[in-house]
Amino acid sequence: MPLNHRFFCQFLVGLLTLFLVGCATIPEGQVRSKADPWEALNRNVYVFNTNLDDYVVRPLTKVYEFAVPEIVRSRFSNVFANVGDVFTAVQQLLQGKPKTALDDLIRVFVNTTIGLGGIFDVATDAGLEKHKEDFGQTFGVWGIPSGPYVVLPVLGPSSLRDAFGWAADLNTDILINQIDNVPVRNIVSGVRIVDQRLKYLNASGLLAGVAFDQYSFVRDAYLQRRRFLIYDGEPPLIDDYDDQNNRMQYPGEEKRMR
Repeated sequence: MPLNHRFFCQFLVGLLTLFLVGCATIPEGQVRSKADPWEALNRNVYVFNTNLDDYVVRPLTKVYEFAVPEIVRSRFSNVFANVGDVFTAVQQLLQGKPKTALDDLIRVFVNTTIGLGGIFDVATDAGLEKHKEDFGQTFGVWGIPSGPYVVLPVLGPSSLRDAFGWAADLNTDILINQIDNVPVRNIVSGVRIVDQRLKYLNASGLLAGVAFDQYSFVRDAYLQRRRFLIYDGEPPLIDDYDDQNNRMQYPGEEKRMR
């Protein structure tokens, strides 16, 4: 691991430790979710992530929005999205959806050629639908249980299955693994982070206005959305609790039927 990466990891662990010292408590009267057995720890990590976003990521994103013209930002977004389409096509194949994978590869071909390396999103303008898949979704399609809800430092809401999915995603990330120059790789990664954060710049303010308990709101929304994505928008109707097996059936644990 390069020295700058090692220093960053040590710095991050130190910050996380400081935030975990000030324990976040579960609100009195709050109904405990069976899908969130580690809620006390998760709330502490959620506080850490919220502070990191408030004091570091969000301010940097605002600077990026102010300093970089919108037309340039959109070109960066298009390039990142084009690279993501390659990854998505692979996931579609792993999920047993060759036709959708072919559609995604056609998107990549069109945007890489006519769109000049993905700078222009010609495929969307031509009516080719964009998809987004990851290893967490693929694991769900394979029937791997979701497991408990977990909040990951920096990365945010997840589940035990999706946490392993994140690790697989990062390990196969083209932009991380194919750029050998460390400064260039760090710059590209940083721009991609603020580019993604810019898409949800107003989300935190909206969240504060609609959610009494932001943590629970984010958790429930995440679990429902992931289940929706795993079933391609058509999740089956199930009970939250499997009485026959006397255990919690976490979202996404059911066997996917096609």
